[in-house]
Amino acid sequence: MSDWGPVVIAVVLFVLLSPGLLFQLPGHCNFIDFGNQKTSAVSIVVHSIIYFALIAIFVILIGVHITTGTGDY
Repeated sequence: MSDWGPVVIAVVLFVLLSPGLLFQLPGHCNFIDFGNQKTSAVSIVVHSIIYFALIAIFVILIGVHITTGTGDY
């Protein structure tokens, strides 16, 4: 059986937390900009820290598991 939980969580968070895709924290004009498709070095660092924190929470603390297969035959 394969555990796909960490892989799925990592891919979804990577897409959602890409700076400038949905939001950018800190933004160019405001504290938070939505859908501006631009990025900066500071926002990359902030989004990386948020990504690491959420990955640690979901994978280590909560322990999300998505298993495939039914075992031995």
